[in-house]
Amino acid sequence: MGLTARAFKSVWFEGREVRVTGLNKGLQKVEVALKWDPSPLGEPPHDLDIVAGTYRAADPYGAPAYLVHFDSRSPDGTINLNRDSRTGQGLGTDESMTLELERLSSEYVRVVIGITIQQGSGRKVFGDVANTGVRILDGYTELLASDFTGVAEATSATVAVFARDDAGEWGIQSAIRGFDADPEVFGQLMGKDYS
Repeated sequence: MGLTARAFKSVWFEGREVRVTGLNKGLQKVEVALKWDPSPLGEPPHDLDIVAGTYRAADPYGAPAYLVHFDSRSPDGTINLNRDSRTGQGLGTDESMTLELERLSSEYVRVVIGITIQQGSGRKVFGDVANTGVRILDGYTELLASDFTGVAEATSATVAVFARDDAGEWGIQSAIRGFDADPEVFGQLMGKDYS
């Protein structure tokens, strides 16, 4: 199909950062929830996927140590895809992923969360998929929400970066950045530093 991988020049980027300090602990267990509407009758289904890339302290912006996506989980069981939809049918959340950050080995300092659209039935971008939305929750507290309007022409997008601080506590930074890359290539690009 010939999709080229590139980060968009005109990017909606919100630098809102959630850090927990003082006597409170950092983020420990979070959920990523993704929703979208099914494709119109007679059209190929829209298949969106949550992807988590985990990065070691020795190479925090390089290749991911491992990726978690459909049909996989982290080697240590700390990142799990709990629900996978290939069509967007159903009410509410279509896909969800749980990250147990407090259980991640100290060798990992970054986890990048992305969403990618499977391209098997022709090129699709977020603007082609109705009612897309992603939420990241810490219990009942919403840390981040996006409807992908800022990256409507992208086939994949990063949405958040979890980072471990010097004290070992986890925080989150919103990182909505669109990519024109198929899922395989996106998995290798999502953690790079594009600043």
